Amino acid sequence: MEHTIVLGGGVIGLSVAFQLAMDGKAVSVLEINTCGGQASGAAAGMLAPYSEIGEDPDDFFRLCLASLRTFKEWQALIKQESGMTFEFTESGSLHCVYHEADLLSLATRKAWQEEFGAKVDVLTPEELKRKEPELAEDMIGAIHYPEEAHVYAPDYVKALQQACRNRGVHIYEQLKHVSLVKTEPHIELQSASGQRFTADQLVVATGAWAKELESQLDLNLPIYPIRGQICAYNIEPGRVRHILYTSQGYLVPKANGTLVNGASEDIAGFQTEITDKGIRRLTNWNHKIVPFLAELTPFHKWAGLRPATQDGYPLIGFLRNHPRVFMACGHYRNGILLSAITAKVASAQLAGQEPPVPIALFDPERFS
Repeated sequence: MEHTIVLGGGVIGLSVAFQLAMDGKAVSVLEINTCGGQASGAAAGMLAPYSEIGEDPDDFFRLCLASLRTFKEWQALIKQESGMTFEFTESGSLHCVYHEADLLSLATRKAWQEEFGAKVDVLTPEELKRKEPELAEDMIGAIHYPEEAHVYAPDYVKALQQACRNRGVHIYEQLKHVSLVKTEPHIELQSASGQRFTADQLVVATGAWAKELESQLDLNLPIYPIRGQICAYNIEPGRVRHILYTSQGYLVPKANGTLVNGASEDIAGFQTEITDKGIRRLTNWNHKIVPFLAELTPFHKWAGLRPATQDGYPLIGFLRNHPRVFMACGHYRNGILLSAITAKVASAQLAGQEPPVPIALFDPERFS
């Protein structure tokens, strides 16, 4: 049986591993720390391509949209295969604006997004207030995306890991460091303790750490970590009903009454410490969206490292000089959303088939 190693146990690596196991492949996941311990477990869990991408739809938008539209079936499969549950809420989202000038941008969004089959409504202040009574009075309009949804990321990652195990995937954690020894005539990797792993194919899903493989792969990999800081409030369940987007950030209401507020981003290397400045960036604006937050204090603050690339697009595809190596990294802040479609793309490509969506834009060698 053909054996594939997935290097990296975040949401992308686990999703790919699960899909390959469903395809009948023997799969091992190698993780230097714990699965989902970085960007994946720290994510707000939004499935929101319309809100994230405001103009110039391209193949990246098509990738995101394809993943959103397959996610309901995908998350149900993960629950079935894992025997676990996690929150998946089709709440819809509201992209809210304060200024008259921004209303034109909403109309522009609506026009091109409807070409992709989006169900889009531009709301008046009165309609907006009816949908979300707690919004600030000076919100003059919003665009409503009923298709957008969110998951509770930590539980989703745990379920993915269990689904992998139930399908026979071998997961090795706490390896500290994994080096790529060779890619021909087979894949060989070695952990910090000297443990060796061999396979027929390798999927690189190491997120912000992918750059460590530059020299072994003779490849330019401009992937770097962006620290994303997030805080959360305890509120009454249902008090905020939709994902709320503005130019300053987002608010995501979870079923248990947690309201997730993100994200403050900065470049801090691989540091995941929370800073007062980073959290203040959130608390200084969130009450202008939802006024009652001025009276509350966040009960939880955290940070994760998001793997950003030079042009903002992920690296997805085989390497021409290392045909056994498939890259699946650099998903930045869309890892949760793109987990489903990346798994489908990797599955097709590793089986020698055409991917379900165009991926030329994400050529992992485009910087070399």
